[in-house]
Amino acid sequence: MIKIKKLKSNSHLYSYINNKLPKYKCSQSAIEFLVLTGFLLFSFTVFFLVIEGNMSDKIKERQDLAIKSVAIAVQEEIDLAFQSSDGYYRQFNIPENINGEEYEINITERAVYLRTNDGKYAIALPVKNVTGDVVKQPEINTIRKENGEVKLNIN
Repeated sequence: MIKIKKLKSNSHLYSYINNKLPKYKCSQSAIEFLVLTGFLLFSFTVFFLVIEGNMSDKIKERQDLAIKSVAIAVQEEIDLAFQSSDGYYRQFNIPENINGEEYEINITERAVYLRTNDGKYAIALPVKNVTGDVVKQPEINTIRKENGEVKLNIN
């Protein structure tokens, strides 16, 4: 605490205050530095959290799109077989994993059902009545149409 003495002239007052002031300026600078450093650290943390959130959303979108494309490819193969005439025969592959994720795919109750093994992603797309089921690589899927019936992986 600064004690104010009664001085005879203003010049003595300024010199007295200037002699006492450097101690307070030093501690004030340290506090300002800490506040500024804390603010910058907080700002960078918020910035990186926002960036990480956006990256996470993009990864989820890409995975969702890849899963949909596999299910749609199977759905389109089945639709193409139904639209074709008897004697239609075609072979096609589906990937063993999608972006490194293991998954299961099957045809259940007139739907192509695909889901990842971790359960985070799943999709079901309607298909016409087909006999058989889908297999993943390295095996090849064969689809054929005989007597108006579409058969998937059935000889």
